Amino acid sequence: MATNLRSQLAVGLDVGSATTRCVILALDHGHLKFLGCGQAPGKGWVKGRVADSGAIAESVQYAVRDAERMARVSVESAVAGIGGTSVQGFASRGVYEFGRPRHIEQGDLSYAVHLASRVRLEDDRYVLQMLPMDFTLDGRAGFRNPKGAVCTRLEANVYVVTCSSREHQALIGAIHQAHLAVEETILEPVAAAYACILPEDRTRGVALIDIGAHSASVVVYDGDALLRAVGVPVGGDHFTRDLSHVLKVVYEDAQQLKEEYGCAILGLTSDSSYIEIPSPDGRPPREATRRHLNEILEARAGEMFYLLRSELAKTGMEQSLLEGVILTGGGAMLTGMCDMAEGVLNCQARNGLVLGVEDWPEEIDTPAWTCAAGLAMYSARLKSHKEPKRIVPSLVDFVFK
Repeated sequence: MATNLRSQLAVGLDVGSATTRCVILALDHGHLKFLGCGQAPGKGWVKGRVADSGAIAESVQYAVRDAERMARVSVESAVAGIGGTSVQGFASRGVYEFGRPRHIEQGDLSYAVHLASRVRLEDDRYVLQMLPMDFTLDGRAGFRNPKGAVCTRLEANVYVVTCSSREHQALIGAIHQAHLAVEETILEPVAAAYACILPEDRTRGVALIDIGAHSASVVVYDGDALLRAVGVPVGGDHFTRDLSHVLKVVYEDAQQLKEEYGCAILGLTSDSSYIEIPSPDGRPPREATRRHLNEILEARAGEMFYLLRSELAKTGMEQSLLEGVILTGGGAMLTGMCDMAEGVLNCQARNGLVLGVEDWPEEIDTPAWTCAAGLAMYSARLKSHKEPKRIVPSLVDFVFK
């Protein structure tokens, strides 16, 4: 029984600058069931880049052991996420000339995608993911799956996601130091989208914004096609540092003030109330209005979403996101982030929560855990070689939850 369970374990590892999270799922007859989770403070990062592999390995070990204790299993491998501003993406095209009209076979589609994947990269770049967008047949664009159609010229359009080779190898090396094998590495917002966006929702156009400690990454979907993947250099750490600088408090106190009283937009809280500002030893306590604190956070939130809006505009989808934007990551948990996103991006916004995992605990049903869950779900997909069955709550479940 233990051997069978181990062969069906699916593990996701979200190694973040602020927090490392691990999720263990069981793949049972195509269904996903929650087994355990663990987290540890992030160590070994400087401004979103690997600085100390040993410290990262220690953080990974603590998170994995925490998850193993809850799940009562031992894990040997995981799917890990990659994010940050070092990630870049671009569209590529592969052209396959048949020479005469004939029916398209599956091998033709694979070969056209292979031709599109033959790209020349700059030094220190690594292809993280190759995601098919659509196909063009004899100049007619927009075919999702043209198998069986007749044409003489087949073009595959793919989106290539790359990252820094050094950062990629450094992260994998740190995970190996923690005595854990890496099954695969994928882009963190892609993993988060896999956990919280259903395929039918992507057909109407949707963007996911994953707000980490040092950066915010956005992926834009139109149907199955990934149109853009990019990061901007603003994250939750910048909000905290702004409070620390303006209010003259240490970083830890600024983080606590942000979590207890912070809001990304004015008017959603009692702005006229006063809050106590921690003071160094030997000095009397200070007070400040909650409005002053929120003005600082609002300015930074506005900057972040304006940067993201410019990235959305490059896809031409800023007026076509019928499903709006979905926020994930620890930075998304700041009160008012969805309201700020709606105001700047001019579309609906919501938090991205995990869908389709049986027994998912309520205490971690937050945007901070979505990426780790998506990585584990992707691990299950690799093991089953097909899409796992997802238990999706009904409308009644959403209303009365």
